[in-house]
Amino acid sequence: MSGRQRELNLRFLAEPSDVNYGGKVHGGVVMKWIDQAGYAAAVGWAGTYSVTVAVGGIRFVAPIRISDMVTVHTKLVHTGTTSMHFAVDVKARDPMEGPEEDRLCTHCVIVFVALDGADGKPTPVPPWTPVNDVDRHLGEYALKVMELSKGIEATMNELSRAAAEI
Repeated sequence: MSGRQRELNLRFLAEPSDVNYGGKVHGGVVMKWIDQAGYAAAVGWAGTYSVTVAVGGIRFVAPIRISDMVTVHTKLVHTGTTSMHFAVDVKARDPMEGPEEDRLCTHCVIVFVALDGADGKPTPVPPWTPVNDVDRHLGEYALKVMELSKGIEATMNELSRAAAEI
């Protein structure tokens, strides 16, 4: 059933093994959750095995505490020929409180490429077309984030080459 699951939520409790000495969830654990939710969303859209190719604009806004109810929300905001861009929000709250108490903890854009099963080569994904202004803005945002990430990568490569020449 590819091309039908545009949004996905994963919900769970932050466990003791997820946190650091300060009682807050490790950033790496949050990144793992983002990748897992992104993978589930990509497979739900493409209907085939998919791999992470980029994460851009990751921003840790607020900490996640031990025992918080965590929601990782993914939303497809752009498709290329073989790629899928998802906006991801990670929210958390005390499980004794209602969803209106959710606080944004992390946000990013994650990009997956669909692969065929046999050769592991990129394979086309169902196209997605924005239907309103919010959708168009989210798609533009995702492309800008990835363009900025590419610019940072190019600058770092230039600096690395310059340092090697010294």
